[in-house]
Amino acid sequence: QVQLAESGGGLVQPGGSLRLSCAASGRFDSINVMGWYRQAPGKERELVAIITSAGTTNYADSAKGRFTISRDNAKNTVTLQLNSLKPEDTAVYYCYAGNWRPSIMSNWGKGTLVTVSS
Repeated sequence: QVQLAESGGGLVQPGGSLRLSCAASGRFDSINVMGWYRQAPGKERELVAIITSAGTTNYADSAKGRFTISRDNAKNTVTLQLNSLKPEDTAVYYCYAGNWRPSIMSNWGKGTLVTVSS
């Protein structure tokens, strides 16, 4: 079982930046895919960005050019740099560990709130 702990959320003005971090702990040999999903009020959870242990990435169209995902396999951490934030980026951001697509076997963090507002 993998435990995921997020940090780095908060309130930021439009156009600002935030850095989200997630650390994995527990009993596991390796994690294939780590990344971030988000859920805005009244909406379904959606992909933001994921990264494999080999460094292959997948970004949501809304994240391309603004967000950057990175990973440290030795430390079992994943980081999401959020730049040029918009009010529509406001959501709870969840750290993810699993395979390319979520399944019942996937692991999730508790979430960290990002609020973009002036």
